[in-house]
Amino acid sequence: MSHFFLLFIIIICLPCTTLGAEGGSGRWHLLQRSIGISAMHMQLLHDDSVVIFDRTDFGNSNLPLAAGRCRRDQNEEAIKKDCTAHSAKYNSLTNTFRPLTVLTDTWCSSGAILPNGTLVQTGGFNDGIRVVRMIHPSCSQCDWIEFPNMLLAPRWYASNHILPDGRLIIIGGRQSFNYEFYPKKETDQLFELPFLEQTNDDFEENNLYPYVFLHVDGNLFIFANNRAILFDYNKSAVVRTYPSIPGGEPRNYPSTGSAVLLPLRNLELGVNMEVEVLICGGAPRGSFTKALNTGQFLTTLNTCARMKISDPDPKWEMETMPMGRVMSDMLILPNEDVIIINGASLGTAGWELGRNPVLTPVIYHPDNTTETRFEVQRPAKIPRMYHSCSIVLRDGRVLVAGSNPHSGYNFTGVLYPTELSVEAFSPPYLDSSKTRIRPTFIKPLSGYKIKYGMSLKIKFSIKGEVDLNTIKVTMLRPPFNTHSFSMSQRLLVLTNIKPVKTSVVSGQFDVQVRIPGSANIAPPGFYIIFVVHQSVPSEGIWVQLHNCF
Repeated sequence: MSHFFLLFIIIICLPCTTLGAEGGSGRWHLLQRSIGISAMHMQLLHDDSVVIFDRTDFGNSNLPLAAGRCRRDQNEEAIKKDCTAHSAKYNSLTNTFRPLTVLTDTWCSSGAILPNGTLVQTGGFNDGIRVVRMIHPSCSQCDWIEFPNMLLAPRWYASNHILPDGRLIIIGGRQSFNYEFYPKKETDQLFELPFLEQTNDDFEENNLYPYVFLHVDGNLFIFANNRAILFDYNKSAVVRTYPSIPGGEPRNYPSTGSAVLLPLRNLELGVNMEVEVLICGGAPRGSFTKALNTGQFLTTLNTCARMKISDPDPKWEMETMPMGRVMSDMLILPNEDVIIINGASLGTAGWELGRNPVLTPVIYHPDNTTETRFEVQRPAKIPRMYHSCSIVLRDGRVLVAGSNPHSGYNFTGVLYPTELSVEAFSPPYLDSSKTRIRPTFIKPLSGYKIKYGMSLKIKFSIKGEVDLNTIKVTMLRPPFNTHSFSMSQRLLVLTNIKPVKTSVVSGQFDVQVRIPGSANIAPPGFYIIFVVHQSVPSEGIWVQLHNCF
């Protein structure tokens, strides 16, 4: 069933151009003026490439397929014969890209990474609504493989999450109040999830792309609209019901906010560790209806809700952002901070329904006092509205791409043209003034295999003055990002089991850490490990976590 197509590599290397206005921290760099497609979905793979795709029914893209390669589909609504790409593989190390061939419609689909590094991509629209697609970074010219009718239910605006046993769970979608698993077994079936129907607003919905996080007890935290449950997916049972967010405003698509599971610490405590969720932004109830029917664009939500979901009596604590945002991304940085980036300050998600782009990223410092948690960064110049994406790269930069508020590629005569560019935001920890305190990995090398519960010795160097008390090691699982939600995103702060010590060679240090002993804490698969010193992370190394070598 599988085969790979060889494609020509397209290389367009542009000088890095710094973008942004005076004031604020961080730096913007334009990487590519155009990759030919608009990034609606993105995933970082363990070869440091980024798989990017939009949808097949946009019409012709600006990225041609290799000679003789065309997509022919008589049921396609936009164009019956399409010889352009709607997916690309971007190499973050060389700033180059090449086209990929996707045959079925990936519009508003979802995805996750299997333990072996394969990207599994599920659902979409029209002929793609029950399709599973896969791509693996095992060769330089690998392409998408597609499996029609693999899903048991239509999956349009669904969410995926990696599970402790290495399977993926696929939850929800438009009028799909249920869930299923992948890879499939002969006995697999569809499981109902009434919570999704209970959180469905008439016409607006506001429960699509539900926020799903794996709790350290093995259950799933699921948030939709303004409500949340802890769910045992094995027994198809609600374990507990959490309080609704104060104010009752929706936070899911199309009132699109964003959410993260805050970094997990004290991993040795297992199920007794604190687990927190942070949800920010969104649009007031009725925003979609008013923007669509009357052209009225309501002011977006400027609040964040934070809750310790592990508490016996959990309560949401409300915080206020420097500005309201809808359609923004929330990403966990290697130093445990959270960046909030992209989006708009008026309206909602959907075609032509957002206004006033928010160009300024905000960094959220989880451990600061409430009054000092938000730090406004240097603004971008490119609006990133509906259908834009962001991910964290191994070197600590934030890759930003996409934005297309239109039903097709539209570059002229519109407020926000279809955006084909790729840029990177460098957080303040990458400033040149931090170079001397930034750690550099010596051992192990990238690609190292690790096992649950093992002790890992890390050797690194620091050129400048060292504060050993600030050394920590973090482990990031890169997420699948689309529609303001980063699926399966997870950052672990590894437990030091031996103090940091200086090696014989001056400026070199050793730290020994414990890899988590439970797949509930860290599902199997590829992670990036960073050494952090004075809140400045090293460039990371790839590791593969599994039960046996």
